[in-house]
Amino acid sequence: MKKLLLIGLLGLATLAVKADDTVTLTGSGSSFVKPIMDKWADAYNKVDASVKITYAGGGSGKGQTDILVPAVDFAASDGPMSDAKLKSAKGSILHLPVVAGAVVIVYNLPGVTTLKLDGPTLANIYLGKITKWSDPAIAGQNPGVTLPETDIATVHRSDGSGTTFIFTDYLSHISADWKQNVGTATTVEWPGTGQGQSQNAGVAGQVQKTPGGIGYVELIYALTNHITFADMKNANGKYVTASLDAVKDALSTATIPDDYRFSFVNAPGDTSYPISGVTWLLVYQQSKNADKGQKLVDFLKWIYTSADAQKMAHDLNYAPIPDNVVTRIQATIATIK
Repeated sequence: MKKLLLIGLLGLATLAVKADDTVTLTGSGSSFVKPIMDKWADAYNKVDASVKITYAGGGSGKGQTDILVPAVDFAASDGPMSDAKLKSAKGSILHLPVVAGAVVIVYNLPGVTTLKLDGPTLANIYLGKITKWSDPAIAGQNPGVTLPETDIATVHRSDGSGTTFIFTDYLSHISADWKQNVGTATTVEWPGTGQGQSQNAGVAGQVQKTPGGIGYVELIYALTNHITFADMKNANGKYVTASLDAVKDALSTATIPDDYRFSFVNAPGDTSYPISGVTWLLVYQQSKNADKGQKLVDFLKWIYTSADAQKMAHDLNYAPIPDNVVTRIQATIATIK
């Protein structure tokens, strides 16, 4: 009986050690990548059962704020952190590009299943200069399409948003008026009387229930919610439908610096989709917790090198980071201590 009791106690002790060995990694930020982060978190737990990953989303602004505290082990942002924010961090923060995607212009016009827009027209819509769907600037790009006299109801993000960063970065590239009066940021002072909504899902939902509505969301949210979106005129004067290949073509033209903070909106090329952007994972180069640091590094390596991880991203219409850049990123991950 004593031997059995001892064996039982040893077994319980072993279970306790195993439970204590479980590491939880927390992340927050970009809603742009929440669909793929959730899939990766679930899949990686099957690769390494000792790791539990939770990703709260909340918008890129929240991710940047949380990583500065730091209140999370990693963050995700569709807009790069500014030099000022990086200087205020508790250590050196790395920007690791993880996926690229399209920001699409969703609209709600019953009976209108195709729509073409160029950048200046889109800027003037959000500047409040174009207020009717029947405006000649829109009608002229859509011959044969019956556009209603309906008022345009703009919808934008109300939270700190990387999707907003990509959208306003694009508008700043094609409209001097926008660049001077509104600018590029995760949060801006919106002109006009548009309505703000939290996260991509909020914008998508508001456009969906607003006749005459227009908004900007990541491609997967438009596809998931079956919302029509416009073809956009690119830098080469071609109207392009947002797609995985169109984002890849745009990304292939980008010049990527050593710190990986870059933009490729309004990229050249006949097939490039013009409102494209990248999401960065934000991680400290020096981890304060050896166990968490090692598990995070292992997770990062898996994201970039696992065929399963990359297939999940592909299936959700995220474009992969080019192989030559991934090689550079792997070398950067190796510097995490």
